[in-house]
Amino acid sequence: MNNLTSLSGKKILVAVTGSIAAVKAPILVSRLIKAGVEVKCVITQSASKLVSPLSLSTLSRNKCYQDKDQWDDSQTKPLHIALAEWAELIIVAPMSATSLSKFTSGNADGLLASILLATQSQIVLAAAMNTSMWGNELVKKNWNYVKTIDQVISLEPSEGLLACDRVGDGKMVNLDIIELASESAFIFNAENKFLTKDLKDIRFLVSAGPTVEDLDAARQLTNRSSGRMGVLIAQAAKLRGAKVDLVHGPINVHENLLEGLKTYPVRSSTEMGARIDALQPFAQVIVMAAAVSDFKRNIPSGQKIAKEFFFKVHF
Repeated sequence: MNNLTSLSGKKILVAVTGSIAAVKAPILVSRLIKAGVEVKCVITQSASKLVSPLSLSTLSRNKCYQDKDQWDDSQTKPLHIALAEWAELIIVAPMSATSLSKFTSGNADGLLASILLATQSQIVLAAAMNTSMWGNELVKKNWNYVKTIDQVISLEPSEGLLACDRVGDGKMVNLDIIELASESAFIFNAENKFLTKDLKDIRFLVSAGPTVEDLDAARQLTNRSSGRMGVLIAQAAKLRGAKVDLVHGPINVHENLLEGLKTYPVRSSTEMGARIDALQPFAQVIVMAAAVSDFKRNIPSGQKIAKEFFFKVHF
């Protein structure tokens, strides 16, 4: 899980639409609440058959709104306007093909559809659907249009095992990436800007993590670099549209944070240097965030060196 302290006190509307990935929404809400975020939830009718509105209201400590609430006569202001104005950020996770189609066509049929058209805040869309649906030309057309809208941070689904037992693109990105996108949105929002694709198609080369240098069959030189900084730089560039190559040593970050990145794992400084040299001609921006070892043995011993001899000779 990311450190979400930067989101503390923020007002986030979490919207859930009719994809099987809706079952992950309560976990997202719970994580945001634990980070000090004020959360309200909206759920579509189809999504309510997959996850209970009661669970979302309980976890968020606020009412979970549904289509039936939109024109409640107890409201002093249209609900979709009130929620659109309240939210500093809207996260739609998952975003189904149906809700995507409504949004891109300007269709305000339903509470969520109306909110998305009325809001002036940034929107994070995390798509999720069956592989064939995601590959459909009409869905692709809608998604490509969404990617041109500055107000929207579009998170494409990843490859994995889907609920239909197929393996392919369509799985909603992991929650760590959704949270990272949310944090990035507020960083730009502090300057009254949207997080846009201003780095679109720019090729980034990023190095991260430590290297490991063998001394003998039992010992090695390395350092405690986790690689987190380089990985987050890579993800931040990707969120802004860059194409990223990440060369990393044995990093200590959750594998979720690598999702969507083109990675090149290496071990030694020699391997890292060779890989960077090979990728460098294609890069327009290079970020060297790796903690490369300062020392190495020219020829590591293939056997364990006796402790007394090793420290007397080498240190």
